[in-house]
Amino acid sequence: MKLVRLFFMAMILFIVTACSENITEDDPKPELFPYVVETVAERLDVPWEMDVAADGRIFFTERPGLVRVIVDGVLHKEPVIRMDEPFRSGGEGGLLGLVLDPQFEENGYIYVYHTYEVNGEIQNRVLRLKENNNKASIDRVIIDGLPGAQNHNGGRIKMGPDGYLYITSGDRYEPELAQEKQSLGGKILRIGLDGSIPEDNPFPGSPVYSLGHRNAQGLAWHPDTMQLYASEHGQSAHDEINKIEPGGNYGWPIIEGDETLSQQPELKSPFIHSGTETWAPSGMTFITEGPWRGQLLVANLRGNQVLKLSLGSDGLEVEEIESLLQEWGRIRNVYEGPDQSIYIMTNNRDGRGKPEEADDKIYRLRPKD
Repeated sequence: MKLVRLFFMAMILFIVTACSENITEDDPKPELFPYVVETVAERLDVPWEMDVAADGRIFFTERPGLVRVIVDGVLHKEPVIRMDEPFRSGGEGGLLGLVLDPQFEENGYIYVYHTYEVNGEIQNRVLRLKENNNKASIDRVIIDGLPGAQNHNGGRIKMGPDGYLYITSGDRYEPELAQEKQSLGGKILRIGLDGSIPEDNPFPGSPVYSLGHRNAQGLAWHPDTMQLYASEHGQSAHDEINKIEPGGNYGWPIIEGDETLSQQPELKSPFIHSGTETWAPSGMTFITEGPWRGQLLVANLRGNQVLKLSLGSDGLEVEEIESLLQEWGRIRNVYEGPDQSIYIMTNNRDGRGKPEEADDKIYRLRPKD
């Protein structure tokens, strides 16, 4: 079985190399790419996550502590809200995930994930904001006390198809936390929009949905099967895409990549991993409409690319993988808009990239047809 996995990974890496296309606004063969590339906003300060309201407004976070909004294609100069103490921005921490409430048009609720400091300890929490006329205030704390550090803060929050909030937390460089069910570090969490614990969570009374994660930063549901997938940073390459099951243990720090342990067969191996390559995968999404319907797009930071994975209608195996958009540098997030457009966020100003004058940017891929 291990030989089969190694052969499969070798074939995937070959396909990535063979099928890679650098698609930019100046691509010499635009007919090969089914989208028109547009720049939505530029000179941003480490944009991390976005969501689009029904009226077309684009809300997004900048890691140093701003929620901002784009209205009718114009970026507002004044932020929707500026995070104040006990907010903390440093390393990989700061203002990270964001998602709009399903009833945002009626209640104005926005959920954000951010790093903060209390009594000298770095932690993370999810806040609910109340927005009105492009300004917002803090309404309530939804969940707090999530382990934090200079790095490995997780930070993605998404609205699941079941109406619950799903949250990724990092191990804050304490790998053992990922295996401790009592700890909220190194986990994927699932909670109600008011912070309550769903009765059908796998561990009664706990927000923990799955464990054994190092630093998961992407969440996406297959549009046909509703299977949840998550992206995760490996320790030394071996970055992972995992199929998430309730109560599943994804092995960190006991195993990674193709490793298995006969004494603990319940530890789950990744759906796919990067082998000896480094992707540093972050945000991801399944495309539900348009030319790439059914494809899984995964933003890569260290990999300087967007990976496009064809999983088939059942999502059981990878049929093809392509590397795209390599010339944009570090990619933090991929988001599908309501009009079949795909939005891409760069993160060349996150301290590990090589920013150009107009970085960072939000790009829009608009279907040609």
